Amino acid sequence: MAERNEYYFVSDVHLGLGLNDPADREARFVSFLKGIPREKAAALFMLGDIWDFWYEYRDVVPRCGTRVIAALVDLMDSGVQVWFCPGNHDIWCYSYFESLGMHRFDQPFYTELGGKRFCLGHGDALGGVGRGYSFMLKVFHNKVLQKMFSTLHPWIAFRIGLGLSNSNRRTHEPYHFRGAEEPLYKFALSESGRRKVDYFVFGHFHDAVDLVLPTGSRLIVLKDWMDGGEPCGRFSPEGFELRAR
Repeated sequence: MAERNEYYFVSDVHLGLGLNDPADREARFVSFLKGIPREKAAALFMLGDIWDFWYEYRDVVPRCGTRVIAALVDLMDSGVQVWFCPGNHDIWCYSYFESLGMHRFDQPFYTELGGKRFCLGHGDALGGVGRGYSFMLKVFHNKVLQKMFSTLHPWIAFRIGLGLSNSNRRTHEPYHFRGAEEPLYKFALSESGRRKVDYFVFGHFHDAVDLVLPTGSRLIVLKDWMDGGEPCGRFSPEGFELRAR
């Protein structure tokens, strides 16, 4: 049997977002999952915001992306590990993904793959954030507020969550990574000065980025799935390949 030595990375699919043909976006992602070579792939890392809004009740999970769930289970059944890191849109995942056999991790996550050191995560809030975003994160992670939100009927909760996300997307211009000015860049530069890291891989910014830091580490940001194609990262013995389409 061939050695499993390929690792795949994906983020910001935003399943359920009602913009840019959501049915096509889901179909492309399912096609991507089915196309991962079972005999070569060791693991898939999902780096946040796979769902545009995910709120997991104790006995209820979102119906959006059921084909994606089926494709992920099929991938795991073939022997490929699936790891996921919550993003800022799907942070309210509690135990469902793990009950299916996936591995959850929080950022920053350090691991060794194929003899190289990786730092993985969604990418938001690493390196510092403004007061507004910091306050929002505290609200999102507040256990009391989560319990209060859980008292809402799922139909109401998802109308609120998806409505806010759709509104935010329509009123904000596409973001472009600002290079050395970004807090994430400063985080990676600082971390790579303190420890050995070959690759920093994140999502969140919706912009394909591949930079070599002064320390020699590579900072990679994965492209989102809003504009077509099957954007992802792939690491193999030949190195890291960033696919923007």
